[in-house]
Amino acid sequence: MRRLPPLTAIEAFVQVARLGSIKAAAEELALSSPALSRRVQSLERFIGKPLFERRHQALRLNDDGERLLGLIAPALDAMTDAVETMTSGTELIRLRLGVLPLYATQRLLPKLPDLKRKHPELHLDVDTAGHGMARLGDGLDAAIVIARDIDPGLYAKRLDRNRVHVIGARSLVEGPDPVTRPEQLSRLTALVHRDMPETFTAWRAAAGFPDLEPLAIDHFDSGNLMLEAAAQGLGVAFMLESHYESARDERLVRLFDLTVESHYSYWFVCRPRALSLRPVKIFHDWLIEAVGADEV
Repeated sequence: MRRLPPLTAIEAFVQVARLGSIKAAAEELALSSPALSRRVQSLERFIGKPLFERRHQALRLNDDGERLLGLIAPALDAMTDAVETMTSGTELIRLRLGVLPLYATQRLLPKLPDLKRKHPELHLDVDTAGHGMARLGDGLDAAIVIARDIDPGLYAKRLDRNRVHVIGARSLVEGPDPVTRPEQLSRLTALVHRDMPETFTAWRAAAGFPDLEPLAIDHFDSGNLMLEAAAQGLGVAFMLESHYESARDERLVRLFDLTVESHYSYWFVCRPRALSLRPVKIFHDWLIEAVGADEV
């Protein structure tokens, strides 16, 4: 039998790769940082090449590390599930799912009790770090992403069609100089999500104001923070109608009676071969029925 490195070294490598920090990985594995570092270094010596780029307190996988993680992380997860199954007496299967925080909060988590009732054997590792499509097969089995278009090499199922609303603080319409016309946006900051960078320009063109320029455009990578920033009067958010309706925040109002279709949709995506995996297939079929069937 070919010699293998210690499983503890492999476990340490995977945790550091996923968390990007020796300290965080050490806490996860209940080790000291020096002890964890020694385990990672022992794996690098065994393989004969470095696996990380070391930058101050952070570690970033190099090309060899990325390749190794993609090859061994699924096997380690499968081993973990197998041990859980044997110790609990119940079959467990696990899905590594990427999803944006706002979608998870507003539309996924409220429905997950139904998934748990129907498939108690399925467990989710939820990852909200973003860049879901790029990480499929490398840390993620599937993802729920927001995008205009999907790589044709991926399997994709559209989960909704939406409209863009301009969302602002209630004080903008109830104050002494209420905002009632799109032209007044020239003195306000537009808040735009990084995953939907064309939202404002598409909105102004569809609304019939192609030359409209806001005071500034601020970008966010969190829909939750965009809503809070709008509620605090830091700008007006260009967001999907579903985000506004699901927020149910009395501090927020929809500005202007304009209907503008969004170029962006939420999608379920995975690599085509991943659909043959039981956890991916179970989640996919449940999601389409529970979330997407009436929204496409």
